[in-house]
Amino acid sequence: MMFQEKIGVRSVRLALGLLAGFVAGQALAQDAPIQRVEITGSSIKRIVKEGALPVQVVSKEVIARSGATTVADLIQKLPAMQGFTIEAIAAGTNSGGRTTASIHGLGGTYTLVLLNGRRMAPLQDSGSSVNLNSIPMSAVERVEVLSDGASALYGADAIAGVINFILKKNYQGLTLDAGVSVPTNPGGKAANAGFTWGFGDLETNRFNLLMTYRHDEQKKVKATEREFSKTSYIPLNYDGQAYIYDRTSTSGTASNVNVAFKDPKATQIGFNPYKKVNGACPTGFFPYLSNTATTDYCAVDSASTVETVPESKRDTLFTSGRLKISDNLTAFADLALGRFDLTARIAANPVSVAVTPGSAVYNQYVAPFLSQAQKDDVKTATATYRASEFGTRDSQTITDVGHFVTGLDGSFFGWDMNAGATYSKYKLDERYTGGYLLNKEFRSLIGSSSFNPFLPAGSPTSPTAEQINGSIFHGSIREASSVLRGVDVRASRELFALPGGASSIGVGSDYRELHQVQTTSTAAKDGTIYGFSPSAEYDYTRESAGAFAELALPVMKNLELTTAVRYDRYSGVKDAAAKRTKGETQSASTYKISARYTPTTALLLRGSYGTGFRVADQNDIANTLVANGFTAGSYACPPALAGIDQNLCRPGRVQYNSYRGGNEKLRPEESKQFTLGFRLEPSSSVTFGADLWDVKMTNQVSSVGEIQAFADPTKYRELFTDFADPATGIKTWAFINAPINIGKAHNRGIDWDLTVGEKYSFGKMTINANGTHMLKASYTLPGSDTEWTDSMDKYGIDNQVTFRDIIKVGVTLETGPMTNALTLNYRNGYTDQAATLYSVATKANTTNQIRLQVPSYSTLDYQGKFAISKMWEVRAGIKNLTDKEPPLTLRTSSGHQVGYDARYADTMGRTVYVNTSYKF
Repeated sequence: MMFQEKIGVRSVRLALGLLAGFVAGQALAQDAPIQRVEITGSSIKRIVKEGALPVQVVSKEVIARSGATTVADLIQKLPAMQGFTIEAIAAGTNSGGRTTASIHGLGGTYTLVLLNGRRMAPLQDSGSSVNLNSIPMSAVERVEVLSDGASALYGADAIAGVINFILKKNYQGLTLDAGVSVPTNPGGKAANAGFTWGFGDLETNRFNLLMTYRHDEQKKVKATEREFSKTSYIPLNYDGQAYIYDRTSTSGTASNVNVAFKDPKATQIGFNPYKKVNGACPTGFFPYLSNTATTDYCAVDSASTVETVPESKRDTLFTSGRLKISDNLTAFADLALGRFDLTARIAANPVSVAVTPGSAVYNQYVAPFLSQAQKDDVKTATATYRASEFGTRDSQTITDVGHFVTGLDGSFFGWDMNAGATYSKYKLDERYTGGYLLNKEFRSLIGSSSFNPFLPAGSPTSPTAEQINGSIFHGSIREASSVLRGVDVRASRELFALPGGASSIGVGSDYRELHQVQTTSTAAKDGTIYGFSPSAEYDYTRESAGAFAELALPVMKNLELTTAVRYDRYSGVKDAAAKRTKGETQSASTYKISARYTPTTALLLRGSYGTGFRVADQNDIANTLVANGFTAGSYACPPALAGIDQNLCRPGRVQYNSYRGGNEKLRPEESKQFTLGFRLEPSSSVTFGADLWDVKMTNQVSSVGEIQAFADPTKYRELFTDFADPATGIKTWAFINAPINIGKAHNRGIDWDLTVGEKYSFGKMTINANGTHMLKASYTLPGSDTEWTDSMDKYGIDNQVTFRDIIKVGVTLETGPMTNALTLNYRNGYTDQAATLYSVATKANTTNQIRLQVPSYSTLDYQGKFAISKMWEVRAGIKNLTDKEPPLTLRTSSGHQVGYDARYADTMGRTVYVNTSYKF
């Protein structure tokens, strides 16, 4: 009864209301020969069109109609996708432009990505999630998205669902493809070109060879080339009052100075010497609006120098061979290769520069503004210098992917069998190509009597072009790789007759070894780079083995039951550097029960219940504590930490250094989930349906967020330690981001879709709508399993938003050789992250934080397709037809972008594109 109160009548009525209010969905099914095929979510080949599990098929035509130029662009725009990683966070992180998929907001680590039904090497930096940039876009024939847990069939990390990319096969002929897209705003041009070639027919020639290649290039977009991203000093109105949101940086060329004292009870102070001498901040600087009683900083608009869309190049090659050894046995081999070259540029390097007490610069710009007592007690003086004259920090990441699968597919003694061996490698090389400083040369420069960090760029004391060129580091800082080796075998067959037909069984087993390595370059470790903390080095290996069985029972002509059970075993993490195994061997059994019932030919009812588990990433288990940049937000030193050691505090509200580490005691995460749904086809031209899904997770791996930790440093004392600046040796407090195993999560929602198709005298019109309506997105506070919070329609402590409604509506009109399509993309508004604003009226920061209401966001896309002939096709379209800008948000996470959230809006703006394809 409680269950019905929560999700029953109200939820169903809401879902039906959405269905009635919008129209669209998948392309109408076309007539095709009946054949037994394997659908994602089952190991049994069958001819059933709609199964017991919700599987969305994105066809080749739907892919082309989307105008997507990358796999990530295609997948991340599906309404069921929330909580994924986007390419734009490459600005200011070591992501290398990685992109992930995340079904229902559960996260990329719970969403299993397959290529032709088999696993790929996961991301080195994220453990178990796959970089969508590894998928060869030109080779994709269709995508099958199972939006229900499938751990019982595929293994531990399929709790959220499965995305299976089905690649082309048995292709004949030669097709040339090319495309170009040009935003109507500056920057961001993109182009692609490729070919697909196939030779031989598997049925008549008994073999087929296929090769497809594509090259993509994406030009950069600078922050200043878009109105919404041009500054981190943002005026705004709220509740009728004028405010300023200040995300400027206190590191500048005309540096501020921090002065610490020998007396441990003395509070550090900070000020801008240029302002003290001249009475105002330097040209181009802002008065820092988060100054406190002990600071008088000037600040720079560092966000204006960020590139919001990084430039990149991508080359992908897929080649496949099929050989029909006999009528019942086919040998196959698939090879996918890819290289992704991305360069991200962010603000010039902020570095600490020690100012020696008694030096000429100190005596002129620091000492005059200290009392005599302070002069006598000075311990250190540090300039917060930004090397703006040395250019932006440029990080180039080259990612190489190789994925090879070979095996046999056949039928023997009534069994459909498939066996394969996989070798998959994901490798990246991160290189610094500008803005990072050579230690010896830069120290020599700042140690000279002419260097003055307190004067603006272009002053007589500024470094010369020759000195700048000779002080910049060029080279690799780290290499990382992830290698997956595996073998698997699957088989299915009919068993015995039941009233509804023949029962079927599917069985299978697999073995995998995952080897992940990261090494840092000599330059990164030996002090060649000024003020640089290298990434952790590691060499981890883990083995896993699993076996499953699936049984389909058509107990009646209109009722089928399916059960599946699986056993998985994961070894501990073998740490080659530590010469020991970290963590324990972990194993579990999972199961799934599903049913489909068709009381009439027009109605299908379906449901499922299952369990899942997921072992923690190797890095989460085995990593040692290493420096990991800075906190996302700025914080005043908490009194609890100041009481322990005031000298470790930094003056004012600033960012603190952070560490990242692992936890050998992590246990597997566990899940329980169910789905209930229906499909209704009242006529041949109308189809609609909805699936209610629910996922509960326990023992979830999480970490305490920085906001939570700084708000209660007494409770989370173990998450704070000291950090020694590599440039100056000065120690300050630092935050530790480490995983724990105590979390819970409960997500629930409704996936729905509706398709209406009708033929008229002027052509065929298809109206299609689909969406996800979230009912619950709750999780416990990190460090607790009893205190619950959520991110539903608000910016949560997990630094993301769960949108209650994401909807896509499409209208397509086919008239002879011409097809026109309009697509509306919608997501609702939400409550923003709490922020401290500067009041223009009171000339002070607000005492209470303010949360903006971010409005809903919709974009409209158009595409026209014209078939010039049977061989030649041209598509032209406009994305974001109305040039809708991202709404203002005051969030502080997910990269260096300020004032908007690239995850939830289109940062490119109106973009015109043309794609053409010619088949010989």
